[in-house]
Amino acid sequence: MNGTPSLNEASSSQPQFSRRRSGSSILEIDSWMPSKVQAISPLVDRLMLLIKRSQCVSGQEFDVELALREALGNAVVHGNREDPGKKVHIRCRCGPGKEVSIVVTDQGKGFDFGKFVGNGIKSGPAAAHGHGIQLMNAYMDDVHFARGGSEVHMHKHSRSSTHS
Repeated sequence: MNGTPSLNEASSSQPQFSRRRSGSSILEIDSWMPSKVQAISPLVDRLMLLIKRSQCVSGQEFDVELALREALGNAVVHGNREDPGKKVHIRCRCGPGKEVSIVVTDQGKGFDFGKFVGNGIKSGPAAAHGHGIQLMNAYMDDVHFARGGSEVHMHKHSRSSTHS
């Protein structure tokens, strides 16, 4: 993976943040975050500034920010259980005027996302959780889980690039 540390190699307690622009004006961001709730807002603020500047989903930044905060909160609290020895990996790709794709990966054991995705709010112990997933689904165009639930993929198309 072109020199980027794997989840197990990320050791710094400070967020790692790198960005690059490819030749076709696509912004790619690769970041690591410690499993601390307090680390979410500073990372989201920096990432959203870059997304806004790239104009990849103009006018829809609130939707992306809300979904990103939910995904990071789930990764830190539910995935990594705020374990200081674990990290959260964030990858973002923006195509100006086109779309944004975000992947959030935690180092947890995953979860049965079938229990939360699909048919609404659950009863019993699961009722206290799953609202973040509903918000991600409501605000992004596509949300799906991989790696047994320890990775969420979110995608938002620009209004100008969709056929309404």
